[in-house]
Amino acid sequence: MTEHDDLPAAARTRRLEERLIAAGLTSDDEIDEFLTRLYASASPVNGARMAARAWTDPQYRDLLLSDGNAAAGQVGFDGLSYQLRVVANTDQVHNVIVCTLCSCYPVSLLGPSPGWYKSFAYRSRTVREPRAVLAEFGVTLPGTVQISVWDSTSEARYMVLPARPAGTEALDAEQLTALVSRNGLIGTALV
Repeated sequence: MTEHDDLPAAARTRRLEERLIAAGLTSDDEIDEFLTRLYASASPVNGARMAARAWTDPQYRDLLLSDGNAAAGQVGFDGLSYQLRVVANTDQVHNVIVCTLCSCYPVSLLGPSPGWYKSFAYRSRTVREPRAVLAEFGVTLPGTVQISVWDSTSEARYMVLPARPAGTEALDAEQLTALVSRNGLIGTALV
């Protein structure tokens, strides 16, 4: 534990940036340019499209669940700097994602992370009392449904494949994509 562990994540990030700049490894302009490019294409629609495709294409679903990076590559997101792991919600299991250390999150697929995802309360409570946290988001699950909590890291990031809603068989890819929210891809909402 260092003297800076009690600082907010943004302050710790800025200190790291300052060290990289001081070492001559990057500049503020390069960091800003990278973030501008990232946020220009980062959107929860990206993950939603992957989920919708998995609902209609069993081969893609199998690939998504076994090799998230390869599946992301098939839809134009190759070269992710982390291992993407996708976990599927079923009638028996509901998945929820958290990063207990900071706020690791697949930004390019889910868009910028929500403030609550970075909060200490969400990060600590989700692993201890996931059912209570989900209830606060309006997700009330039967006691028979197991809740699996997945802890993202800098090396491995998670995305939830929501269960396809009943009665959506006649919907096209665009309509299916519109059903999937960012919170659904995190596991704090149902589709």
